[in-house]
Amino acid sequence: MNEQLTFSLKSICFDENYLPSDSTRITTNFANLARGTSRQQNLRNTLRMIDRRFNDLAHWDNPTADRYSVELEIISVEMNIAAQGSSDVFPLIEILKTSFLDRKENKRIDGIVGNNFSSYVRDYDFSVLLPDYNVNRPQFGVPNDFGDLHGKLFQHFASSSTYTQHFTKQPVICISVSTSKTYHRTENHHPVLGVEYLQNELSSTDQYFAKMGLQVRFFMPPNGVAPLAFYFHGDLLSDYSNLELIGTISTMETFQKIYRPEIYNANSAAGKLYQPSLKNQDYSVTQIVYDRDERSQLAVKQGKFAEEHFIKPYKGVLEQWARNFSH
Repeated sequence: MNEQLTFSLKSICFDENYLPSDSTRITTNFANLARGTSRQQNLRNTLRMIDRRFNDLAHWDNPTADRYSVELEIISVEMNIAAQGSSDVFPLIEILKTSFLDRKENKRIDGIVGNNFSSYVRDYDFSVLLPDYNVNRPQFGVPNDFGDLHGKLFQHFASSSTYTQHFTKQPVICISVSTSKTYHRTENHHPVLGVEYLQNELSSTDQYFAKMGLQVRFFMPPNGVAPLAFYFHGDLLSDYSNLELIGTISTMETFQKIYRPEIYNANSAAGKLYQPSLKNQDYSVTQIVYDRDERSQLAVKQGKFAEEHFIKPYKGVLEQWARNFSH
């Protein structure tokens, strides 16, 4: 069955000249930044913020704080479906690959793949399936198999020959902490990731990523103001180098400062007990235009696209594949 579902990759540089392709999910965070009259200034400012944060964290042997420059590549993963005597292609996920230019040594260093995570099927699960499931329910609920298909598809990709041909390490996804959970600061401190936080219980996002085979830890990097959520397979602290981790932090913390300034560009840092809130009024605004309302509306549209072009047409094939899936 796995031979019916295979993958192909496309990539495009995320730089100041980036233009989203026709097949890119518009809700993808970097695509949102690259639209409108401010697009090029948005991109320049974003890349400058990423470089500045990278050099801030990679401060050793870097007296002028300009040794490194971060390069970003958007990886689009297409699923090839061989079924019913034909072969169709569906845009499955988009992730981000970091690499760094070391000006002192004049060499390029590979970073982590993953970082940002965008998925049509996740849009379907959260924006179509879940609301439909809760119509007329007195209390919000989640189906027992919620996220099962998406999790198996992701694990199938991460263990595929296509993945291992292009990437040497497993992906790490870095996103915002949940506004519905409380986080407790621990005594554990990593030189790059910073101080570790623990949460009071798993969020729905944590449970969803667990079905993708990923566990979660929360760290607030040095000079940061809020912890980030890191989803990974294996050992986050020993499987990746300091520079690899810095690439993920500098990139994703910058995006979060733009998307969620109330949390990640707050004017005071998280304390020992921390509950993030988008209602926080004490924060600074970046000079980067981002349409948060449009993003949530488009998630619904793209979830329905996934339902129409992937979930419904291949329901039988996908259900049979999922039943027989073994990682």
